Amino acid sequence: MNWIESLLIIAGISLDIFAAMECQGSLVAKIDKKHLSLICALIALWQMVALFVGNSLATLLCRDEITQKESLIGEILAIVIFFGLGIRLLIKALRNERVIEHREENLGFKRFTLMAAMTSIYTVLAGIAFGLLGTNVTIILVLIVCFTIAFVIMGMYTGYHLGFEHKTKAYVGGAILLWIAGIDVIVRHLH
Repeated sequence: MNWIESLLIIAGISLDIFAAMECQGSLVAKIDKKHLSLICALIALWQMVALFVGNSLATLLCRDEITQKESLIGEILAIVIFFGLGIRLLIKALRNERVIEHREENLGFKRFTLMAAMTSIYTVLAGIAFGLLGTNVTIILVLIVCFTIAFVIMGMYTGYHLGFEHKTKAYVGGAILLWIAGIDVIVRHLH
């Protein structure tokens, strides 16, 4: 798997985090930079662990020498995962769940822990797909940390300044990026 595919996939799954943070940013009275730094660290660490767990699960499945047929099955499974994650983001965009905007002085860490846990389920699936495609886990872990921190900060400030209305665009953008990556995997690996 090349770096462009990896960037597309990481950006696609990170846009889910962006949308969630945008909703949280629309609620705060003022963004506390110390609090935001701790949230970035919490979510980035959670995402990194989830991606590593997914990659490790795929590595356990493919421990022995794999045949060409088994490799093809792994690639097809990875493509299905990418398209499935894209469909999930599109469904979230179409639902367009409303957020009742009300000012909160402190958001607390409990809601961010729950949010990190929910988004990490899909990061585990992406990690499995990366493992099935034989991607270098170190590069992916660095990318997930960088993208998560950037998207948490951008999502929080976007929500703070513009409200939560742009979350549907983030979901659609994430779905498109995952589908492009899935198509690229089809073109590169299956032909």
